[in-house]
Amino acid sequence: MKDPLIFQALEPVIRTMEALGIPYQIVGSVASSAYGIARSTLDVDLTADMNESQVHPLVESLRAAYYIDEERVRDAATRCTSFNAIHLESMVKVDMFVLKSIAYDRAAFARRRRENLGENGAPRLLFIASPEDVILHKLDWYHQSGRASERQWKDVLGVIKVQHARLDMEYMQTWAETLGLTDLLLQALQDAGMS
Repeated sequence: MKDPLIFQALEPVIRTMEALGIPYQIVGSVASSAYGIARSTLDVDLTADMNESQVHPLVESLRAAYYIDEERVRDAATRCTSFNAIHLESMVKVDMFVLKSIAYDRAAFARRRRENLGENGAPRLLFIASPEDVILHKLDWYHQSGRASERQWKDVLGVIKVQHARLDMEYMQTWAETLGLTDLLLQALQDAGMS
């Protein structure tokens, strides 16, 4: 992980989630930077498979170093939405998306990988979404934004270009069809020089 502020904000959250037995995965631009072309970001996105009983211990563990609202966390855990924790020292925002019961979300979460995202000889194995799921999620975000987010599109192309030989194309094509993203996946593969 290239940005020390990102790691500084993320590490206590990950340690807390691991201690509480909350499965997680890193998604978003941190994940696309790990698999593709790195870019700067001011936040970290996580998916967490958490329930309401874990809300209070999570909030209590983070409260000293983060701005975090327990009611928002509880609401997110109940309705499977999102909440954030803002690291007070760095002002980096950690956005946490509570895992939904949607078939694709569960399938993608089951494929998360444990990768070394440590720096300077200090290994740190963290759970991160697979490159295929980073691509699919970013294509979906791109689509949801009215196909206007150049950053999302560049992230997709970066992951495809760097990971092309290792991508499970059949998996991506199957889920792209289910999610209504086939045209975008084909365009991304073409733009990345893979078709």
